[in-house]
Amino acid sequence: MIRLAAALALAVVTAGAAAQERVSTRNLSCTALKARVAHDQTVILARSETAYETVHRDSGACRQDETGVPAFEPSADMPNCLAGWRCTQRNSDSGQR
Repeated sequence: MIRLAAALALAVVTAGAAAQERVSTRNLSCTALKARVAHDQTVILARSETAYETVHRDSGACRQDETGVPAFEPSADMPNCLAGWRCTQRNSDSGQR
């Protein structure tokens, strides 16, 4: 019975994470956009209906094989608002041998 309850709890948490809403960047001021990312820590930001990305409060949210780069997003009052950090794959071809 305990295993069933644990499995159901995990399913609910996982479903909630998968259904995270996309926040439209153009509907918020830059200040509000930064506050949303700071509060939620990880947010899916949509600059249009088809263009979106995951933005984190800080670069420490990236996996070991990724690096954090500034995420500049268009907001209602600024064309390039520094909303947080996005993760990109580290360059594995560094030229070192």
